[in-house]
Amino acid sequence: MSKLLVVGSLHYDIMVAAHHRPEKGETVIGTGCSYKFGGKGGNQAVSASQAGIEVAFSGAVGDDDHGNWLLRVLKENHVDVTHIEVIHGVPSGMSVATTDAEGDYGAVVLSNANTRIDGEQFDEDSFWTDVGMLLLQNELPDDINTRAAVEARKRRIPVCINAAPARELTAQLVASIDLLVVNGVEARDMSGINVDSLQQAAAAATALSQHYPTVVVTAGEMGVAYCTRGENAQTLEAEKIVLVSTHGAGDCFMGRLCAAILKGDGLSEAVIKANKAAALHVSKIH
Repeated sequence: MSKLLVVGSLHYDIMVAAHHRPEKGETVIGTGCSYKFGGKGGNQAVSASQAGIEVAFSGAVGDDDHGNWLLRVLKENHVDVTHIEVIHGVPSGMSVATTDAEGDYGAVVLSNANTRIDGEQFDEDSFWTDVGMLLLQNELPDDINTRAAVEARKRRIPVCINAAPARELTAQLVASIDLLVVNGVEARDMSGINVDSLQQAAAAATALSQHYPTVVVTAGEMGVAYCTRGENAQTLEAEKIVLVSTHGAGDCFMGRLCAAILKGDGLSEAVIKANKAAALHVSKIH
């Protein structure tokens, strides 16, 4: 079985718990704090590896304690870190997130070393040995994503992007993408269609499939919609669970989705497996 290559971000996450997230000018007394492995790229790589496929990672960390810890976590989860560069004199990426009593969260991200990834490595054929899929996110500079996607496309390697956070993508990048995965907010920003129901998620997926061959729209507690260009959109309701925290749910979904596809599952079966995995993830304390 070929491997998943993740070109993505790595962050040292500081997680703060509070009754509610602060409004502008408000100070809130927290109820807890923890430190976690993060970055969409890192989380998705670990999720895919835990699903039983071979995963390699390309990225950058700083020459600091946080960077050493990020590399250690990837290795412990059997992710190949050969293509992760340690940038001297630059801090590793980090984020600060606040989780409220309902389990929802918001975060501030500092990219730091993640902006220093060397795009020239993508030009080498050896870089792509045994790669069966490229996975990208929008936490990296657009020129890095575009260069990686174009080189993968040249080698007929499928390209999947989790376009989070939402931003305008270059035409060259759009033309290189085989599978687009977005949440409801990102789907709204990219399609102009509000996602307040599964039916609207399906409509957004259909609209986006005019630009991307296959589209998946995750709609949180409502479920997920997906569409292949020229076909009718399909929907899947969310699993019934008791929510603990939504943190990392999208990354868990992405990793399991890509792993299922690489194992040979069709889109519908892959979405079902990813949906179940994400539901289990949000019902546990991490």
